[in-house]
Amino acid sequence: MKEYTYTPMSIQSIKEIPLNQRPREKLQNLGPTALSDIELVTLLLGSGTTKVSVSQLAEKVLGLLDSTPSDTLLCPREIQKIEGIGSAKATLLCAALELGRRRLPSKRKQIIYPADIYPLIRHYGDRPQEHFLCISLNGAHEVLSINVVTIGLVNICPIHPRDVLTSHLIQ
Repeated sequence: MKEYTYTPMSIQSIKEIPLNQRPREKLQNLGPTALSDIELVTLLLGSGTTKVSVSQLAEKVLGLLDSTPSDTLLCPREIQKIEGIGSAKATLLCAALELGRRRLPSKRKQIIYPADIYPLIRHYGDRPQEHFLCISLNGAHEVLSINVVTIGLVNICPIHPRDVLTSHLIQ
């Protein structure tokens, strides 16, 4: 079994991370499933700016992705609103997201047992804050969407039923 470790990259520059824990080396040694979302976005971005590190940019991009409904396509202009992201990086991210969307299997994932949900949401496990997710299913128990309703604190995520209903109606 692979060992997954979480490195809070936002407080370190890539050069400060031990060589075997850097995203590129980690991907080469352990494969892409061993990387967190922030590490994957860090690899796509490649570098930061003089004011913002690449890991801080990756956190901001993930925040944007988390706040965008899963069935909504992001355009480069929306990504460029993040300070430090120019047109080249924004178009690269849009292309990567579109490629991932196209490569998804056409058949929707069916949820039969609660354990069937885990592979769909496990990438939220390395986030430093609690995330309250809403998974929408159709009558055949196929996943229609997975959306972040709210992001809480380190160990709690207060939520009201109206927030879940409102987030579902907005989409």
